[in-house]
Amino acid sequence: MAQANRIARLILQGFQRHYRIFGELTDDAGQRFQQGDWLGLQHLSRERISYYDERVAECVEELTAQLPSGSPDSELWQQVKQDYTGLLSFHPQAELAETFFNSVFCKLFHRRYFHNQFIFVETTIEGRIPVPVEAEYRSYFPVEHGVPETLLQIIQDIGFAAPFADLKDDVERLRRAFSEQTRQHNLQAHQLRLDVLKHPFYRNKAAYVIGRIVTTERSYPFIVPVLRGNDGHLLVDALLTDPQHLGVIFSFARAYFMVRAQAPSALVCFLQSLLPRKSKADLYSAIGLHKQGKTEFYRELLLHLQRSDDQMVAAPGIRGLVMMVFTLPSFPYVFKVIRDRFGSTKEFGRDTVVERYQLVKRHDRVGRMADTIEYSDVALPLNRISADLLAELESSIGESMKIEGDTLIIRHLYIEKRLTPLNIYLEYADEEETRAILDDYGRALKDMLAANIFPGDMLLKNFGVTRGRRVVFYDYDEVQYLTSMNFRAMPKAKDQQDLLMDSESVSVGPHDVFPQQLATYVFAKPKLRAIFTELHPDLLEAEYWQSLQSSIRQGEVADIFPYPSQLRFSRYKSDE
Repeated sequence: MAQANRIARLILQGFQRHYRIFGELTDDAGQRFQQGDWLGLQHLSRERISYYDERVAECVEELTAQLPSGSPDSELWQQVKQDYTGLLSFHPQAELAETFFNSVFCKLFHRRYFHNQFIFVETTIEGRIPVPVEAEYRSYFPVEHGVPETLLQIIQDIGFAAPFADLKDDVERLRRAFSEQTRQHNLQAHQLRLDVLKHPFYRNKAAYVIGRIVTTERSYPFIVPVLRGNDGHLLVDALLTDPQHLGVIFSFARAYFMVRAQAPSALVCFLQSLLPRKSKADLYSAIGLHKQGKTEFYRELLLHLQRSDDQMVAAPGIRGLVMMVFTLPSFPYVFKVIRDRFGSTKEFGRDTVVERYQLVKRHDRVGRMADTIEYSDVALPLNRISADLLAELESSIGESMKIEGDTLIIRHLYIEKRLTPLNIYLEYADEEETRAILDDYGRALKDMLAANIFPGDMLLKNFGVTRGRRVVFYDYDEVQYLTSMNFRAMPKAKDQQDLLMDSESVSVGPHDVFPQQLATYVFAKPKLRAIFTELHPDLLEAEYWQSLQSSIRQGEVADIFPYPSQLRFSRYKSDE
């Protein structure tokens, strides 16, 4: 059928236009890194997120002009899908092209046609990838030229345009760090192989070289951060081999990497060998292919629903005034829906909430703000919704849901990793754990502020604790840019009458914030308040917040390292 083949090719052309632009943006990220253009790199990262939808819209517009409106022609579209599948047999981005097809079809037709007869609910490349994993990495054999020369060759092959300040010195530190961080203290050149991904991963102010060291006993995943000095020269900053450190680098609370990949499925397969606890959805999102991450996550959810029988319930913790949150106990995520009506203290509406979640999506999350997966018209089996939850949903989000037969349809939904709410964590923490987590809560605030994010509502219930005991923010309905706020010191009393006045007597504008009140506002328990005040007294001073605003307005981009400072090679240089 000629028309079917023409439609299939048109959609594939739309995808290939998208991926070509995606690759060009990634190449531009590399150039901006070499130039130290950090604000430009942030701009690229933000803008890239919306480009996918723009390419889908272009393709939909082109097809709309050629197709009759209404229901899809069943025979035609089954043939379109069959022809499209044939075109993907050896396509290096086949899985991404399937997702693009789904996006186009779902924009053209009603939700009732969203099944495997017409779209790729199930992938056609399961169990295979069109390009072998080896296409995405190079292998090096130190037995040929020795370890130092091999490490030099690896860095040279990555293709950084800017020169290194002292690459031989950096290589020696890499060799020494590997010996310190592994049991292989006396490993000889003939006893190992190095597999290294061909292209660096760019994010914020760093480039990351990623690979693995293979020995006869085991393999060691590694990440090597490369930084750019103020003089324009590059330097190797650390060697990371601890799986926990690698997991933090690829955390769901960080901005997406910018990395060139000819065969993303092969790249993700390699990354999974290094980070086995990360799902495909996690890794596709981490490398900037967040639409593919959505597709993979939805497949994970469908598979989990097939293999489990528990029911969805309201998420534990204090109910939010803006979001209704529920969860499936056996599945490590929460589902968030904007309530029909907010509490009286929330002086904004649905559109503002959507905008603020988009702000965080497009912003540098600095490892402190959970990524959200956003869906429309989500179908959930009604028999997996507990009776109590269904009643609460009907009363809180009734305008955003409807029941069709045995299915609950939710119009607009956010999904996040399920974390232990910080207020609940503190109820069971011992003294040492309490002190450590309150310190990290303060550090989380400082990281967000340095990235020009003012969280708004800083109550403990709006923060969660990860498996690695890191504090992450996840409630974005009051998020604003730090530079939009007005930080003020509390007025000092001039006389006895001033002393008798309460804080409500102070004239306050809509964007005024008094950091001095932070500890009192957040911590009801005096003991917690005292610990926090001891650990982070600067957060209680308006001058601290104002100084960060000043730096941001001057175009400064803060250094926020996603790995421990004690692993940085600069610690050696400071001692020499």
